[in-house]
Amino acid sequence: MKAAYIVGHGGLEVLRYGDVPDPVAGPGEVVVDIHAASVNGADWKVRAGHYSRLSAFPYVLGRDFSGVVASCAAGVSDVAVGDPVFGVCEMGQEGAYAEKIAIKSALVARKPESLSHVEAAALALVGLTALVSIEDTLGLKRGETILIHGGAGGVAGFAIELAKHIGAHVITTASAANHDYVQSLGADRVIDYRKEDITKTVSDCDAVFDTVGGDATSVSFAVLKPGGRAAFIAGGNAPPPPPRPDVRSLRPRVARDRPHLERICAFVAAGAVRVPEIHSFPLSSVVEAHRVSEGRHLRGKLVFKVR
Repeated sequence: MKAAYIVGHGGLEVLRYGDVPDPVAGPGEVVVDIHAASVNGADWKVRAGHYSRLSAFPYVLGRDFSGVVASCAAGVSDVAVGDPVFGVCEMGQEGAYAEKIAIKSALVARKPESLSHVEAAALALVGLTALVSIEDTLGLKRGETILIHGGAGGVAGFAIELAKHIGAHVITTASAANHDYVQSLGADRVIDYRKEDITKTVSDCDAVFDTVGGDATSVSFAVLKPGGRAAFIAGGNAPPPPPRPDVRSLRPRVARDRPHLERICAFVAAGAVRVPEIHSFPLSSVVEAHRVSEGRHLRGKLVFKVR
């Protein structure tokens, strides 16, 4: 099968597009013919070796996808050959930058008929991350105020819509070019982080969701009210230590499971969230896609059209 993979850790020069062996379903697994795969910021960080050093190459990147079940291991009964599904690889597994993937059947959900494969792939991991962060980790409630950093990104955009659906007052940061976009997602207030000192104009937030990291970390703590909580997804596996004792610092644990994927489907069906703005590439253009992703100024979501 065709796949995009890395031959070592490094920059764009370690990316390749070519043939790798087809996967085989193990116990409890299915093989999915991938039609679309998402590009996430974590992908280029894995490529660069920021998380851990891989020991075996070539290594196929990619964490979420949409496609059609091609085969099932003996005993798998919750999905069937021919089912259109989308899913997210479990922690420690990748391989979605390819024409096929073997994955546990419990980690895929039926793709809604209203979504194309490209749209479903665009919602999978960003939706899981936003759901776990806003609902499970922050426990956001109606009437609360939340600051969401980096509102034009895929995860943050989903989070804005989810927070508005819950009934929260949503403040977000974005460059001037993206203000209209994040307002269309439901943001009540948009701050140009390049021109405005957020710590002087925002205060008493019940919650903060930081998808950016860097300087946004200190800002997150500064704008919280006493007893407030902040969730961080851009700075490693542990939350940053809070500089004040009256707030909580949290690191969402993004579970990979069918119930969360089905909850994404329910929000889409209810019109509570919409598909993000999508920028698509053929899988063979993996270098260009990583160049765009690594630039960290993309609005919406990058998706590979695999088939």
